[in-house]
Amino acid sequence: MLPGFAAASPLKGNLKHSVCRWTLSNQSLAQLCQTVKDIGFAAIDLVGPDEWSVLKAHGVYSSMCNGAELGLTKGFAATEFHDQLVERYTRHIDLVADAGYRNLICFSGNRNGMDPAVGMANAEAGLKRILGHAEKRGVVLVMELLNSKVDHHDYLCDHSAWGVELCKRIGSDNFGLLYDIYHMQIMEGDVIATIRKHHECFKHYHTAGVPGRHEIGDNQELNYPAICRAIRDTGFQGYVAQEFEAEGPDPVASLREAIRLCDV
Repeated sequence: MLPGFAAASPLKGNLKHSVCRWTLSNQSLAQLCQTVKDIGFAAIDLVGPDEWSVLKAHGVYSSMCNGAELGLTKGFAATEFHDQLVERYTRHIDLVADAGYRNLICFSGNRNGMDPAVGMANAEAGLKRILGHAEKRGVVLVMELLNSKVDHHDYLCDHSAWGVELCKRIGSDNFGLLYDIYHMQIMEGDVIATIRKHHECFKHYHTAGVPGRHEIGDNQELNYPAICRAIRDTGFQGYVAQEFEAEGPDPVASLREAIRLCDV
């Protein structure tokens, strides 16, 4: 059985579903494990090594590991963080691989007045210091695309074109992008066309409604069933993870509905 599918899942199985740990922050991780299995999938994003034992105890997969990063603002685009990041990511790559997981999140960090081309060259150099180890251990480094307009001011990797160019420079299947649909709708729109054009660079997807980052549905501007059909049609084998801030009174019902809309 592939990681991310629960036994007797009622879902269609064309996409693998996940949810970010913080989306249902009112539940303990053990409770969230049971929730996702009740809905019919078995993967959770953004869980660090200290809690992987909880996932394993419940038969839930860590679809996007974290814990090696220095935060969103201090990333691979700044050379002053490289030595520290290399040490942390080298150790974390081993933790991820030894646990039987695959994806490890990373970030560009902020511009801080830097020319984006300089930041890209720096990120390339820093990532290549750990790339060989990631390849050897079968771990994929995944850099998240975030918006710098609303939520993460000054973040460098804020357009898909910048991230895609970095992917081309890295030139490895063990590096790619986390295409956050919410963030990229804010920065550039044209989501489905971008997915179709650059899907080979996109190793993982996150969702949320625009505007507001709340539940996905027909009260916001993104058509998630259509977007997920486009992802499915690229032959994507990774995970689509829900990452919305629940506004309704029942976050579990919101998650269940989000999975239903994305299960195409």
